[in-house]
Formats: sequence, structure tokens, C-alpha cells
Amino acid sequence: MKNKKVVLAFSGGLDTSYCAIYLSKLKGMEVHAVTVNTGGFSGEEVIAIEKHALSLGAKSFHCIDETDNYYSSVIRFLVYGNILKNSTYPLSVSAERMSQAVAAANHARLIGADAIAHGSTGAGNDQVRFDMVFQTLIPEAEIITPIRDMKLSRAEEIEFLKSHGVDMNFEKAKYSINKGIWGTSVGGKETLTSDQPLPEDAFPTKVTRKDKVDVTLVFKKGELVGLNGKNYKNPVDAIKALQAIAGPFGIGRDIHVGDTIIGIKGRVGFEAAAPLIIIKAHHLLEKHVLTKWQLYWKEQLASWYGNWLHEGQYLDPVMRNIEKFLEETQANVTGEVYVSLQPYRFELNGITSPHDLMSDKFGSYGEMNNAWTGDDVKGFAKIFGNQSAIYHKVNAEKEVQQ
Repeated sequence: MKNKKVVLAFSGGLDTSYCAIYLSKLKGMEVHAVTVNTGGFSGEEVIAIEKHALSLGAKSFHCIDETDNYYSSVIRFLVYGNILKNSTYPLSVSAERMSQAVAAANHARLIGADAIAHGSTGAGNDQVRFDMVFQTLIPEAEIITPIRDMKLSRAEEIEFLKSHGVDMNFEKAKYSINKGIWGTSVGGKETLTSDQPLPEDAFPTKVTRKDKVDVTLVFKKGELVGLNGKNYKNPVDAIKALQAIAGPFGIGRDIHVGDTIIGIKGRVGFEAAAPLIIIKAHHLLEKHVLTKWQLYWKEQLASWYGNWLHEGQYLDPVMRNIEKFLEETQANVTGEVYVSLQPYRFELNGITSPHDLMSDKFGSYGEMNNAWTGDDVKGFAKIFGNQSAIYHKVNAEKEVQQ
């Protein structure tokens, strides 16, 4: 491996810090650290990550801001599909891993790297996601995974880093935290069990709001473009603004239990105030403006799309086909959704839309109708239930004969 040029997908956390030292100082490789920002790092944090990477032996550091592309190529389809894995998890990490892997692979090709490395363990989903993207986009590059290959524990990694004089917040390193625009995941000793909740201090965003706040979300063709009377040219800015309001309420905290790509069960904590509010508000608006069969087929395809994305299959061409369907369904998903925020929860109060199909021009549910007569309904019910009536009549006659 000596003198080989390797691109290391670098977050600055425990795993990738270990990889940086291991590859540069123990294996003698020329390490080029690349951080892909999907909305989780501020400018100051990127500067700190760069300083950290170089101190660990990296020859260069490069940060790719992928936030806008991440939204346009992934997040908006998660919103269009109202996608929550197992009806709980907004795919905070699994979605962004695809954008990060693609960006890292493109950078490795750009600088002519001999190898590409990531800090995934051998027990999770990320190892498969990164590997599949890398082997597809840069098949000529060797894939190096020190943490997975040596089956290292977090305690062993901490001991290794301390032995090399690394100054990190190892107390914070007890929890694996991954922050992005579409939510923050939290993993620790509690998530390795089936019964223990995460403690309050494990969540990065602290609960500081105890009041009640009403917010209005404005959607245009399925995308969040306004909040409380302010319009945003970039939906990414609208997401950030909503997160800033809703995060301090502790909204969107939960623990997801799911089936990993490699076949074992896993738990991960997360906080995703803006994603959950947006998805639920968008879904409510859709229930008013789409037909029942549009809603039905969206649900079927979106569920499959979310699962395939979660399992690292973003590059499968069928995903582009489903995205076209989802985008087509958003033509009339325009309007305002009214939401109330309170500590640890939110309520959807209603919507207004020029495309609202719940129009009193045609009748009020359970009260009166304006577009049909009672005789119309009698005839409809008789024809609509005709086949079922024939089935029961025929089989009732056979039962009597027996």
C-alpha cells in the first residue's frame, strides 16, 4: 500500500480519524481526506475538520458542499413519496450516504486515486452502501475499510487514537452522531439493546421551547417554498428555517428499529423535526388534492423506492423511473398547511389549496349532496355490489343443496 494515493471519506469522527492515522502513518499511504457536506456542517465546523484531518496525517483536505444537489436528487423525492421507513424513520442517514458516496467517488476519479477508503463497521448498512457505489463508479480503485476488516470496537479505536496523541472529545465519541439537513442520527450503547431509551443528553438539540407556536407551510408542486409568510427560492433554506423553529421543541425524536441490508435487526436514534413535519404536512395536503388511486399507487411505489434507497440501490435505473412518476403526481400539490408546534409533538390543523377536492360544490361528507340524487345512489349501489351479491346467492344455493 505504501505511497498509494487514497481518498478517505472523512467526517472527523472516531472511525474516520482512526482510518486517517492508520492509512497515513502505519501503511504509508498518501491520504486525501474528503468531507461531503449534506447540510450538517457549518463553515466553522468544516475549518475544524480540515485542521483535524491534516493533523492526523492527511496530505490534503477537500470539502464538497453537496447540500443543494442532495435535496434535488434525493430529498425532494422522499417528500413527494411521504417516505418514512417502517412508518417511523425519514431515512436521514441512508439517503445522504448515497450523495456522499457518489461525491467521494467522483473526487477520487478526479485526482486519480489508486484506492478509496471509508470508516464503516462490519455490522451496519453503510459498508454496503459505500462499497456498491464505489465499485460501480470507480471499479478500478481498491476499496479499503480498516474498521470493518480489523473488527475494531469503539474502545479499541479510542485507545489507538490516544496512543498517537490525538486530542479529541472522547466522552462525546461514546455516541455516533451523524448530522445532515434531513435529520440527525444518534447511536450509542443504548441502541445496541432492545429495551433502553437514549438519554436526554445524547440528543444534540436540547429542548428549550415550552410554549405553543403556530406555523404555516407553503407548498408549490410538492416542494416546501414558504414558511410563515416568507417565500424561499431554495427549498433547502425553507427546511433549515423550519428546523430552527421546530428543533428546540424536541419534535421528531424517536428510535427506529429496522432490518439491515445484511440481515440483522438494528436500532438507531434520531431527531428530525423539519423532515417529519414536512412529510406529514405534505401528506395531508396530498389527501386533499389527489384522487384515491393516485394516493394508492404513490404509496406502493414510494414504499418500494424508500426501501431500495435505504439498501444502497440508488444507482439502479428503476429509481429514475419511479422518480418520474412521483414528480408527475405533484402537479396539483400546491397550498398551505397549518401546523401547531408544542414540546415533543406537533398537530396538523388543516389546509387551503386551489386544488382541494373537498369542495362543498359537490356535497358535504355525511350531510348532503349537490351533484346526485338518492335514486342515483340506489342504482349505483345495486350495480357496484352486483358481483358480490351474485357470488353469495350462487354459493348460498349450493349450500342448501348440500
